[in-house]
Amino acid sequence: MAFYICEETLDFTTAYQAREYQNLAHILSCLDFAPYTDALLKLNQQGWHKIFKHGDFLRWSQALNVLPDIHVQDVDFAQQVRIGDGKNSSVDQSELEKALKQLHPWRKGPFDILGVHIDTEWRSDWKWQRVLPHISPLQDKMVLDIGCGSGYHMWRMLGEGAKLVLGIDPSPLFSFHFASIKRYQPDAANFLIPTGIDEMPDGMQCFDTVFSMGILYHRREPLEHLYKIRSLLKKGGELVLETLVVDGDETTCLVPSGRYAKMRNVWFIPSVSMLKIWLQRAGFKEIRCVALNTTSTEEQRSTAWMTFESLPNFLDPQNTQKTIEGYQAPKRAVMVAKYDF
Repeated sequence: MAFYICEETLDFTTAYQAREYQNLAHILSCLDFAPYTDALLKLNQQGWHKIFKHGDFLRWSQALNVLPDIHVQDVDFAQQVRIGDGKNSSVDQSELEKALKQLHPWRKGPFDILGVHIDTEWRSDWKWQRVLPHISPLQDKMVLDIGCGSGYHMWRMLGEGAKLVLGIDPSPLFSFHFASIKRYQPDAANFLIPTGIDEMPDGMQCFDTVFSMGILYHRREPLEHLYKIRSLLKKGGELVLETLVVDGDETTCLVPSGRYAKMRNVWFIPSVSMLKIWLQRAGFKEIRCVALNTTSTEEQRSTAWMTFESLPNFLDPQNTQKTIEGYQAPKRAVMVAKYDF
């Protein structure tokens, strides 16, 4: 199959966004979102309006639009995120890889698209393996993934039988990563709205499960983040929270004086004990820490699909138990809690 790039192919991106809008409107009207449908659709439109004005929009659109236009039935979201198996002789693997690499950097994954393996910076499948055994079944649930990134975990949630998966993330490139999979599953009840949690309607109480993974330490007001999540959950709903933590007791919280592991926007890193207090203060119950691990350089690293600096560059080369700034090396906790008001 021959690939080519020209501006005329940008019509697909516009068509994709329009189709997603229509499909999202339809499924929201069929579920318990009636009071919030218009607001969510407006957020979707506003998010895409910003994407259309982004300086890299042309390059990203070109990559999306030249992907093979074929029907794919062989998919796997239960064990991985795989679209097809690469056995279609009409697909030129080298040209497909070239097109997908126009969406560099690929940070969350991995993905297999029509035989091309995308080795992302993060082994997000490892995080999912840590999380999945400890959460309530997602079968027939309505799920929200805050800061969903490229949507890797969203597809795994769908693979667990969720009725609806809604992801929110304002980063424009992630919408194109998500679209590269959604292109081959256009009717999936899986949607990424390019927006942040602050823009979500207050008091929705529509979701059975809310995931917030890798977000809390980026929030200047972490308790407000937890209160916002509470307002989105149904009675008896479940929060799955994954975040950076430090060793210590209930009085311990790291507030970096500058960067943390070369990240500029890290504000508060609590101990697990303090994090439990935060969750209690926000109204959550049945709080459990179900996983605790130090991030390894096998789980986060540079690859051919993400060629910038990564975790090995963020650690002290003389002592990998410390960040380059001298703080405790990244450790992550998975917390599960219920909201029952």
